[in-house]
Amino acid sequence: MLLRAAAFFLLLIASTRGQEFFVDTLAKPSAKPAGHKIESAWLDLRQIPAANSKPQASPEWVEAISIVPGKKTPGLPESTIFRIRLTHPNSDAQVLFVRLFFDDNAEQKPQLTAWDESGTVVMQSAPLGAGIGLPTSESVMVPMVGASTIDIEVPGDGKSIRGAYLDWMTHAEVLHPASAEHRELIPEPFAAMAPLHSASQDTERFGTVTASLADEMIRIGASVSQGAAFQFGLESQPLVALISFEVASPNIASPPEVYVNGENLGAVSIILPDLADPAYRGQTASLLRGMRFQYTGWIRAQKLVPATNLKAGPNDLLIISGPGTAASAIRATQIQLKYLWDKSDYQLQTDR
Repeated sequence: MLLRAAAFFLLLIASTRGQEFFVDTLAKPSAKPAGHKIESAWLDLRQIPAANSKPQASPEWVEAISIVPGKKTPGLPESTIFRIRLTHPNSDAQVLFVRLFFDDNAEQKPQLTAWDESGTVVMQSAPLGAGIGLPTSESVMVPMVGASTIDIEVPGDGKSIRGAYLDWMTHAEVLHPASAEHRELIPEPFAAMAPLHSASQDTERFGTVTASLADEMIRIGASVSQGAAFQFGLESQPLVALISFEVASPNIASPPEVYVNGENLGAVSIILPDLADPAYRGQTASLLRGMRFQYTGWIRAQKLVPATNLKAGPNDLLIISGPGTAASAIRATQIQLKYLWDKSDYQLQTDR
């Protein structure tokens, strides 16, 4: 268990390769009149045996999907390419949102490349994933001006790729507070809120101090020895504190748990995306009634810490996976500390 220390200094404190579904024609839904809403597309890229596979429908703008071997390069492992041919549903469709679902293995990071008809590369992403060894998903905005093909290339046989969600983006004027910190202005489809980013330095606003504990990704397990440990110092006890972080691939019915100064404060609250999100992955077993779900992506988690659990001086924080979750990961871990300030709004209540 690696201990991480944080010091705050702000005002009040210091311290089968060829699957049958990969064909050049996809089942198309019935035609709709011009001007209708552009449909999104879910592409199941699992390599299921032909006897168990089912045809999948796609919007008209998805022309074909195929699977081909990657180009052999001496000294590099063989790769697999999922090739998606697309048309533009209308002239306004210029940027495509692609969310890829895959097993995040360190040696099998997928990469997206967009091509035009002449074979010229329009855009190429960096390798996706952090190599955390968990099922996850990542998103890429692909400029599609002139592009007609998207390749998803991954080292190996391609079985680490599970699916892709595609949606065309539209442009809109967005107003946001000029004084507010940087926030994501384009949330992902199904997302409950924008990704969490740790501040580069501690800040104070209206008596509330926000400080980063760790921006990097940290793997966690269900035991204390496998937890992510942090230590932070306080000059004075706050009124209340809020721990926030993002968690990868949690069991949504058994989220991570938080310990502060040796006391178990229980499970965190997680902000769940829309249940239509393809990132929900069912899990079942012979002795398990019903189905439990794992969210194969990153979602925000929060835990309120009462003042009685904090003290002036050093404080210890431990985050572990929830029961039944063998492994997970967290990132962008931060803490907010609320203090009285000269304009605090509160009421004094007396017993009657």
